[in-house]
Amino acid sequence: MKNTFIMLCCGAGISSGMLATKTRNAARKKELSVTVEARSESEVAEYFSVIDILFLGPHYASQKEAFQKHADIYNIPVIVVPQNIYGKLDGEALLELALTTLKNKLNH
Repeated sequence: MKNTFIMLCCGAGISSGMLATKTRNAARKKELSVTVEARSESEVAEYFSVIDILFLGPHYASQKEAFQKHADIYNIPVIVVPQNIYGKLDGEALLELALTTLKNKLNH
């Protein structure tokens, strides 16, 4: 199975870094080949050619359209992390959201 690369876009990176770690741990428990990284807004564009899905911290919701415009070139879904997942730093829920989104993308 191909490795799935999940990118989290964040500001200072503390919450997103913790969410990335919890998502990596959830993938490891399920024995899935998943890379999860948290990067600052200025670094995200460097990764478009290798990531499968981009999650934005809730504080970047107003910039979703701009990120999506760049991501569309690479056919990458851009999703604002739901507040309930972000607030609880729920790595399992984020992993499920990523996998479901990517599966639905393949089926369309």
